[in-house]
Amino acid sequence: MDTQRLILVLVFSMSLVFLWDAWQRQHQPATVPSAQTQQAPGTVQVPAPSTPAVAPAGGAASGALPGANVPSATAGAPLRDTVKVATDMVKAEIDPVGGEIVRLELLKSKDPLDPNKNFVLLSPNHRYAAQSGLIGPGLPNHKTLYTPQASEYALKDGQDRLDVRLETTTPEGVKAAKVLTFHRGSYVIDVTQEIANPTQTPIAAHGYFQFTRDSKPPPGDQAMVQTFTGAAVYTEADKYQKVSFSDIEKGKTPYPKTADNGWIGLVQHYFVSAWLPHENLPREFYTRKLDGDLYSAGVIVPIAAAPGATSAVTVPLYSGPQEQENLAKLAPGLDLAVDYGWLTIIAAPLFWILKLLHGWLGNWGLAIIGLTVLIKLVFFPLSAASYKSMAKMKQVAPRLQKIREQYGDDRAKLNQAMMELYKTEKINPLGGCLPIVVQIPVFIALYWVLLGSVELRYAPFYGWIRDLSAPDPWFVLPTLMMISMIVQTRMSPTPPDPVQAKVMMIMPLAFGVMFFFFPAGLVLYWLVNNLLSIAQQWQITRMMGEAKPAAGKR
Repeated sequence: MDTQRLILVLVFSMSLVFLWDAWQRQHQPATVPSAQTQQAPGTVQVPAPSTPAVAPAGGAASGALPGANVPSATAGAPLRDTVKVATDMVKAEIDPVGGEIVRLELLKSKDPLDPNKNFVLLSPNHRYAAQSGLIGPGLPNHKTLYTPQASEYALKDGQDRLDVRLETTTPEGVKAAKVLTFHRGSYVIDVTQEIANPTQTPIAAHGYFQFTRDSKPPPGDQAMVQTFTGAAVYTEADKYQKVSFSDIEKGKTPYPKTADNGWIGLVQHYFVSAWLPHENLPREFYTRKLDGDLYSAGVIVPIAAAPGATSAVTVPLYSGPQEQENLAKLAPGLDLAVDYGWLTIIAAPLFWILKLLHGWLGNWGLAIIGLTVLIKLVFFPLSAASYKSMAKMKQVAPRLQKIREQYGDDRAKLNQAMMELYKTEKINPLGGCLPIVVQIPVFIALYWVLLGSVELRYAPFYGWIRDLSAPDPWFVLPTLMMISMIVQTRMSPTPPDPVQAKVMMIMPLAFGVMFFFFPAGLVLYWLVNNLLSIAQQWQITRMMGEAKPAAGKR
């Protein structure tokens, strides 16, 4: 099998996988609500730490969140009068019931369906909220009515932080407060649970911090391969663990339950929301399937208040884009939310080089071209060997055809004659295969880099291409790539079988149409790679052609 056929077979196989995955995503049946529980929609139960790392005076936390059988105030319901918060990075809405962040608009990210609007990550329409509360007798939870100090907050010029304080008092006189601190230039929101204990009895409690979300993929996800949407847990011992919604529904917990480090969050294409407890703070992670199409993922940490004292625990919340450099600074392993799968070891260096080139060239499209050239240079010797093999095969094609006509259906003599010809001409018919196979993981890794890097989201190139993460709106790049594939096919040896030859001619058209739906950045990579391959193949074929007369004297 020559190199050109191998390339087409591999690309065709990958394309079938992509198309099958996309078809399944569009036609998969709706999630059937679990019948194991009889809670009201939106109900959330939070398990107590099975082995609390810190045991306050009152003992371990309760096994279920107080008020867990009260329907959620926001899941699938219209918003009440919320507390409005505006900073230089986000616009947030906080429900006084529970102090939930029920809406979070990212001012630096555009909506995938309408670039004139900002992207809304947490949303009541998508049933996605950040919730927190206390576990303990009579203590407030995410269904308790809090009293805000104001209805609107705005970060003013010269102000670096903004505190939103909500308060409530239990029947026993315990004062509890929830303070959400927003920071200038940051997507981090510090969520603090306070307990002021005026009684003579020590309070042993736990704070929980969780996300509640439906299982629907993010809107506007145009990837040919469905990106991961679900929970993720990271600890130093077990590293990054993905937990799909189906795993949560089945009760699978591949992550450690307790630790003194790590984070838990929800991941979707380009964005992540994560609770980031401080290092050395005992914690327990949990995930839970709720009634309806709702799931929760969260963390529990201890908090204790001595008689007459005030105690507090703070857990930072990050909810924003998957900008790898910023994520790595916030918490260990948080940058792994940008999931390149099993090819991370290749994809991560590729992204680092791509970002370095962007810093020099100032345009992500030019950076992709530069990266393509570098990859081509690295694999130049392997590609040269492949094209030399193809050139030799093209030279001996007429002689191979005569051998086939001479021996007809005698497969044994035919194969023997062909092997003698290959030996005489010093041709390895599989010589071009290994170089291509070696490059396949790099191509796939680069695909995931271009697919998963939020830095390319709405990144313009030139002219009509205003978003390298979206398909070319005028199909110019796919058309040029299709033409380049046709040129490559014509430069390759023609298969002796007429049917196979026709299939080889149709393949570029089929793949070209498929690439109409690929991100423009990926098509740009393939186009530039094809053009460089054509130039290299033409030069090698020309050199081999000049050497042909000497070989023909034998």
